[in-house]
Amino acid sequence: MTTPAFDDGTPARAIVDLDAIRDNVSALRDHAPSADLMAVVKADGYGHGMLPAARAALAGGAHWLGVATAEEALALRAGLGPDVPVLVWLLTPGAPFAELIAAGVDVTVAAPWALDEVAAGARAAGRVARVHVKVDTGLSRNGVAMGDLPRVARRAAGLESSGEIHVVGVFSHLACADEPGHPSIDRQAAAFDAALEEMAGAGLRPEVRHLANSAATLTLPGLHYDLVRPGISVYGNSPGPLLGPPGRYGLRPAMTFEARLANVKHVAAGEGVSYGHLYTTTQDTTVGLVPVGYGDGVPRHGSGGAAGPGGPVAVGADGSGRVLRVAGRVCMDQFVLDLGPGAAERAGDVVTLFGASDGVAHGAPLPNAQDWADAAGTISYEIVTRLAPRVPRTYVGTAGSDTTDRTTEGEAQQ
Repeated sequence: MTTPAFDDGTPARAIVDLDAIRDNVSALRDHAPSADLMAVVKADGYGHGMLPAARAALAGGAHWLGVATAEEALALRAGLGPDVPVLVWLLTPGAPFAELIAAGVDVTVAAPWALDEVAAGARAAGRVARVHVKVDTGLSRNGVAMGDLPRVARRAAGLESSGEIHVVGVFSHLACADEPGHPSIDRQAAAFDAALEEMAGAGLRPEVRHLANSAATLTLPGLHYDLVRPGISVYGNSPGPLLGPPGRYGLRPAMTFEARLANVKHVAAGEGVSYGHLYTTTQDTTVGLVPVGYGDGVPRHGSGGAAGPGGPVAVGADGSGRVLRVAGRVCMDQFVLDLGPGAAERAGDVVTLFGASDGVAHGAPLPNAQDWADAAGTISYEIVTRLAPRVPRTYVGTAGSDTTDRTTEGEAQQ
């Protein structure tokens, strides 16, 4: 893989390694060899670009694609054609069911109201609706409540008999799979099995049963059923710090976020840095200005000062040298690093906020998204998905040849 030179005058970029996504999916399939795999590409492919990520995931052996919204599902269908199974699961009353069904998208029934709208959409589309029933097994979020499941199952069976819908799948979502041994895991698995029995009792025979997210795909083989639905791990990030770094599972982060120093200057000891003077220099030093901020997706909670260390950044001519922490408040468009006295860095030098690494917490030379999540009090999912549209994505690798080796801002927004 060759990374294009960072010499076009842009202040920052995100490099997305499509081969990493492909290889991560292949590794995930090895962790779940008895199940098909649905690559989750919602939220613009977790910030990586939905269509490029989807193509790379398919190259790695993904059988299905999963998204949250109708808009995402229709964009996938338009971009990839009719042959790839696509599931959409977060729909509200009035959603474009007829358009989704006509496009061959599998739609989710997660509440009793949805059955009638799906059936109406199927009649309008002149096509049988492919339906997955989502059951709430203990997350108390989206999904049919267990108390409502008997009547939903009977109604779904009736609509299947009349030829308006076909119940393709039954699924649920785990609350604490990233916490090994959490008692909710066994409770949810038991509730899911009970839901499957309820569906069978109504005469429904779904083709795919799916429960496993990234964490369960990697660590809970008993919950793989017919299909696993990894999300964050497709992009090479660990589902949570308790499970260890991505390299433990044969994964590597697909995104590197880097910027070029916009200014380097000397500052005297005792000077406050950035808004609110959270950080004060302790000696005569050199500071560097990094031209990205929370308007680009850098979390403001990654600010550094007396209350705690800021987000980590690797500095050096190649962006992979020593790791420093954000000095002071992260602003909308910029933040500051204390480079230290006698620093050799100059304006234009590359710094790396996070990259393809197991992270400095595990001795790697580059920070990763989890390191930033730790500094900001959040999760790695938020770090990568919040990267703003104004940060151009540079695609590298051979997976999905029509999106590789070029920089684009528009592709990531499809």
